[in-house]
Amino acid sequence: MAGRGKVGVLALQGDVREHVALLTELGADATPVRRPDELAAVDGLVIPGGESSVIDKLSRIFGMQEPIRDAIASGMPVLGTCAGLIMLADDIVDAIDGQESFGGLDVVVRRNAFGRQVESFEAELEVPAFGGGPVSAAFIRGPVVESVGPRATVLAALPDGRVVAVEQGNLLGLSFHPEITGERRFHERFLARVESRHRTRAPQSA
Repeated sequence: MAGRGKVGVLALQGDVREHVALLTELGADATPVRRPDELAAVDGLVIPGGESSVIDKLSRIFGMQEPIRDAIASGMPVLGTCAGLIMLADDIVDAIDGQESFGGLDVVVRRNAFGRQVESFEAELEVPAFGGGPVSAAFIRGPVVESVGPRATVLAALPDGRVVAVEQGNLLGLSFHPEITGERRFHERFLARVESRHRTRAPQSA
């Protein structure tokens, strides 16, 4: 398991257990992360779905905002799902109560773009970067990417053209919840980057 690196799941709020379970199934050493010293011990980070405004506030209370920003700037692989995508976006068009993001992804997002929780739905997405069939995606009060800057790349969009998956370097942001539908390919894509970082950080044997 150690060969895939150690992955933290930001455990301030949201569906932490689902990500930990899926990452563990894929062979990663996955652990909840709440403090800066725990973040410093991992090779990659997942920011789960939940309430982005709550994650923002708690990240400041727990002293995690700046360490996460520094980790992103240093090249740490980060996967953000639903609220996690909002937290990775450089701009939020409908931020509330002074809400801030960690930033890093050259995109503009809109919160709760798909309506209330009762309007949640699943969709099949074509992801050209993946082999195999379409991706099964669960949208639960998810955000949408309103615009994509030149540094980011679109991975998937709904049939109506709304962008729901983007990546930029070691950052991967999704409007939906692959950990709920059992879709593993996004987490595998993320873990490939974590493995690479783990190899470069691991002590070299004599």
